[in-house]
Amino acid sequence: MVILDLCGRWQMRKLEDAEWIEATVPGSVYSDLLNAGLMDDPYYRANDLDAIKLSEFDYEYRRTFELDEALLSHDRVLLRFEGLDTLAEIELNGQAIAHVENMHRTYEFDVKGKLLRGVNELRIVFRSPLRFIREKQEANPVWGANGVEGFPHLRKAHYMFGWDWGPALPDMGIWRAVSIVGMSIARLDEVYVTQQHQEDLVQLDVRIGLDNWSGEPLAVALTLRAPNGDSFHEQITATSATEHVPLTVHFPEIWWPNGFGEQPLYTLEVAVKDRNGAEIDRREMRIGLRTITVTQQDDQWGRSFSFCVNGYDIFAMGGNYIPEDNIIARGNRGRTERLIQDCVAANFNCIRVWGGGYYADDDFYDLCDEYGLIVWQDLMYACAVYDFTESFKANITEETIQNMKRIRHHASLGMWCGNNEMEWAWVDWNLNQSLKLKSDYIKQFETVLPEIAKQIDPNTFYWLASPSSMGSFDQPNSENFGDMHDWSIWHGRKPFTDFRNRYPRFMSEFGLQSFPSMKTIETFTLPEDHNIFSYVMEDHQKHPDGLAPMVHYVSQYFKFPSSFEQFPYVSQLIQAEGVRYGVEHWRRNRGRCMGATYWQLNDSWPVASWASIDYYGRWKALHYAAKRFFAPVLVSAFEEGTSATLYVSNEQLGSVDGTLIWSLRDRYSAIITSGEVNVHAKALSSAAFVTLDLAEHLDTLEKKRTHYLAYAFHIDGEAASSNATIFVPAKHFELLSATLSCHVEEHGDAFEIQLCASAFAMFIELELSEADGVFSDNYFHLSAGEVKPVTLAKASLSQMLTKEQVEQQLQCRSLVESY
Repeated sequence: MVILDLCGRWQMRKLEDAEWIEATVPGSVYSDLLNAGLMDDPYYRANDLDAIKLSEFDYEYRRTFELDEALLSHDRVLLRFEGLDTLAEIELNGQAIAHVENMHRTYEFDVKGKLLRGVNELRIVFRSPLRFIREKQEANPVWGANGVEGFPHLRKAHYMFGWDWGPALPDMGIWRAVSIVGMSIARLDEVYVTQQHQEDLVQLDVRIGLDNWSGEPLAVALTLRAPNGDSFHEQITATSATEHVPLTVHFPEIWWPNGFGEQPLYTLEVAVKDRNGAEIDRREMRIGLRTITVTQQDDQWGRSFSFCVNGYDIFAMGGNYIPEDNIIARGNRGRTERLIQDCVAANFNCIRVWGGGYYADDDFYDLCDEYGLIVWQDLMYACAVYDFTESFKANITEETIQNMKRIRHHASLGMWCGNNEMEWAWVDWNLNQSLKLKSDYIKQFETVLPEIAKQIDPNTFYWLASPSSMGSFDQPNSENFGDMHDWSIWHGRKPFTDFRNRYPRFMSEFGLQSFPSMKTIETFTLPEDHNIFSYVMEDHQKHPDGLAPMVHYVSQYFKFPSSFEQFPYVSQLIQAEGVRYGVEHWRRNRGRCMGATYWQLNDSWPVASWASIDYYGRWKALHYAAKRFFAPVLVSAFEEGTSATLYVSNEQLGSVDGTLIWSLRDRYSAIITSGEVNVHAKALSSAAFVTLDLAEHLDTLEKKRTHYLAYAFHIDGEAASSNATIFVPAKHFELLSATLSCHVEEHGDAFEIQLCASAFAMFIELELSEADGVFSDNYFHLSAGEVKPVTLAKASLSQMLTKEQVEQQLQCRSLVESY
């Protein structure tokens, strides 16, 4: 096989223009216009509202390339597109090749008879997606929850038409690689690995699929390279389209999710050779030796739902991943790796790829393999109704097969899921759609797609929809079966304390919004925009209800911030507190609930949203809180009235011994009463160890408003987990004006900051005025008289800083300063 890469420099123009501009492939119309200075930054102020108009036009790409006789002499010469977004008309040397309409597919065309020795010209016209869906919607109206009406008519990433956290920027272009591929005799169609685990042994069955048009016997050589350098070899003579090759691995190195063990990866190489020993095709992939499925067993509450990894049911902890940018060309492996590293730093063991985006690049899944994040993979359908015609069925069948074959070998893949919120929508959202379309839902999501999964990837658990219980519109968002999305908190305006009334088997979506940091806000605003209800600020809040829910939740728990600059800080606190309230409750009820993936991990542009990390990679308060409430060993408090029960949750394969320490303190941090108890926390467990009746100390409203409960779980004398609880909403707690002091020291690859407070301080925030960095802890409570060490790793800094520069840039504040 010979591959000629056609990525790199192309030319592009608006179809009606005579002038061509330089373009880059992979890329997009928007990215090329931005690079040429012909488009304003769509993320600045309200520019997105004008930028969408560019998608009303058609655009053309072209490039030339040279071929020699060596490539042309192959049996087959293919033109391969790994991603065309979306309505593309392909022309080669003046001859029409194809018209395609699916962003999620790879397309290959045999062009051997259309290529020339020497110079060839390839042209692609991209038609307006807005005109397309508008015409389709007028002829056949279908429902979609967000964005430009009619988006379900086109197999294009739905978020590009706008969502309640993202702009409507339906970009287009050649978004993945293009190549000419010459091949002779045969090609590898697939490599599929099935694992059978026994004690100290894993038996692999490697299924080899061959397209052998020559008919001659072929040699297939397999090499499995272990992490320690050992190699396992096998070779067969392939005489049929499908061959099975066994490989035995003794004393295997087992792959585990983050927090449970290491992530060793084996490299599998499959080479196909002709009768003379010349290699004609090869495939290389990394696999992890592990078992992953989902446990569903009837119990006293309904039916369980938990990831089972290597025989252990684990509590899944993570977030929902959306596309990293509305201009996809801005992404790269380094940016994705930083995001995955941030997940691991916050103790994630799971990540859900949401169905309104696109199937992620290979780098994403490679990184999840390397860092140990179980991938819940939605198929790309979300909050919409689809007309299941025969042509649509054929289109999505090929889309599903291609993407399952591409992704299925990854160690991190834990689940395929049919769609996002569509079964639930049919039941509870009053869609007012035809019975034919409702029947189409069953055909598409409960017959066709599950059958494809059964054929293409039978080793991976398949879930009909999210949320779902038993399918067929039977209680799709029940807390007793399957997974659950809870939007009664936020959309429904219920207080976040109501999370404690939910006992889901797996909470796969929930959350609250916040603003990004002032640094991020300043990237898209002018000073005159600095009012939360300004035109620009409201444009960077895409939820139809605007800022009303955020103001509502801030008012429930906090005093109204004293200035615009304080509002983002307080909004992040309400987001962090709300999500913490839910996760700690569900971890305390481990066994009944076995997972919490909050909405959402990241942003696709700078915006007020549910994300815990903003568009520029800056951690919000929620992400720091996640590091604490997703910690393998967690101490949490269930406070009610004047009592509190302290729990220790241990999400590890081994038991933990330690000391649970608590103290009731006044706002000066003077101890009123205290105690400690030795704790033996069993593996994979959560249990109550201390119940405190504090009525005699909190017998008046004044005392409730001036006292707090501090608690910590110590292992070998060090606090593994700690927090503080108050007995009234924060807005009613009588905080003193605490003076915060910081002392900075430099130790090798990090700066250590020692903090002290003159009185009890809540939600202490650390930030650098110019540079960005990730602190070891942030947005925490601190008692007077205690020294809190916080580390700032140099590797996390956006620019190199000296100790003196850290001291100059370091800013800290606590809740009382927002009043």
